[in-house]
Amino acid sequence: MGKTLFDKIWDAHVVSSNEGFPDVLYIDTHFIHEVTSPQAFDGLRDRGLPVFRPKQTVATADHNVPTIDQHLPIKEELSRYQVDMLTKNCAEFGVELYGLGHPFQGIVHIIGPELGITRPGGTYVCGDSHTSTHGAFGAIAFGIGTSQVEQVMATQCLLQQRPKRMKIEVNGQLNKGVTAKDIILYIIAQISAAGGTGYFVEYAGDTIRSLSMEGRMTICNMSIEMGARGGLIAPDETTFEYVKGREFAPKGKDWDKALAYYKTLYTDADAQFDKVLTFNAADIEPMITYGTNPGMGIGITQSTPATESIEAEEQSSYKKALAYMGIDDNAPILGKAVDYVFIGSCTNARIEDLREVAQFVKGKHKADNITAWIVPGSKQVQEQAIREGLDKVFIEAGFALREPGCSACLGMNEDKIPAGKYCVSTSNRNFEGRQGPNSRTFLASPLTAAATAVTGVITDVRTMLESEFAEFV
Repeated sequence: MGKTLFDKIWDAHVVSSNEGFPDVLYIDTHFIHEVTSPQAFDGLRDRGLPVFRPKQTVATADHNVPTIDQHLPIKEELSRYQVDMLTKNCAEFGVELYGLGHPFQGIVHIIGPELGITRPGGTYVCGDSHTSTHGAFGAIAFGIGTSQVEQVMATQCLLQQRPKRMKIEVNGQLNKGVTAKDIILYIIAQISAAGGTGYFVEYAGDTIRSLSMEGRMTICNMSIEMGARGGLIAPDETTFEYVKGREFAPKGKDWDKALAYYKTLYTDADAQFDKVLTFNAADIEPMITYGTNPGMGIGITQSTPATESIEAEEQSSYKKALAYMGIDDNAPILGKAVDYVFIGSCTNARIEDLREVAQFVKGKHKADNITAWIVPGSKQVQEQAIREGLDKVFIEAGFALREPGCSACLGMNEDKIPAGKYCVSTSNRNFEGRQGPNSRTFLASPLTAAATAVTGVITDVRTMLESEFAEFV
């Protein structure tokens, strides 16, 4: 019987396998940042251990960093301490650090791909749940806990139970104004925030194949939001073209050898999955969440579910979520006034996202009631945006283009949404207080966020798309 792509990569990285025990899995690259690494470094220090393979460890500062005045000392004491500790720990243990001011600094899941560190067939881990982003390259990538961060630092290996395999197919042509973010929000809404628990997902189908690498990264990024261990997409010419020539990608004869291997990375025709789900792209419209987990999502023209339509044991938590969000059941979201628009995060802060938003807002201006932040995912994205003049478009439209970092995706830095305020966000989580204590989050695509910024209310972007822009999306 044939193998799935997941099994091919997993089997190639198993160092030891014994029945009844987790596999010992070799990790090609370990990404670290300032939040989940300090305790791991302390653990090594206490045991007198070095980082086993520092050249396969890549560090950056992203979660706690400010996104304005990055040349000045960080104001928040805890954030400053964590970033300072990352600098000291990396210097002591010989780990390369792309810290503030470095041309490669940025959100960990954005710099790996853009630098050519993330490649097909590899294994990648990080003390961050959205490590599944890297699976877009046909790789096994997943988040790990702090004790596991220490384990990988000490051994370059990890004890892991092999998850079940799920295939999610999406076929057909996307409707106008529907993007990769809408695809993944739709899937999660259909199967729930726990629908992928215990599985590693392979995304397939001609709709997925039609996506750019940036779109594929958005899809894989949110695999964890359906409870899955991770997600991946088989590499193809789109993948190879993206990786080729990047800073740390193989060059010359090494590239030829690597490419030959990359082309073997696909699921065999007779491979078996534990579960297969199929969706039609034509059924997907621009999506928006209304509750306090990413599975609570609806098409932009739909109404929130009626309470009586929710299973009895879940009605209490449903009512609690609606109360927190200050919205009614069986009611439309369209037209609701909001206060903030955040375009950024490891889900949607790549140059393609910024180009898409800039093309939409050019010649328009944000509504007076909106504070609009655009936060590039890396210094490279920021510099590219400036070279292309996108910064001028944003400024003229009243949007603030800030400096790279995780920013308002999570309330761990200075970019917080005030209590009670509403934010349409391109990030990946809408948990209670995720963007700041008592903040309220609607997850959406960059296009929907941009349209909302311009109108001041939650908007169906399709009503605003010009014909030439519709072709672009």
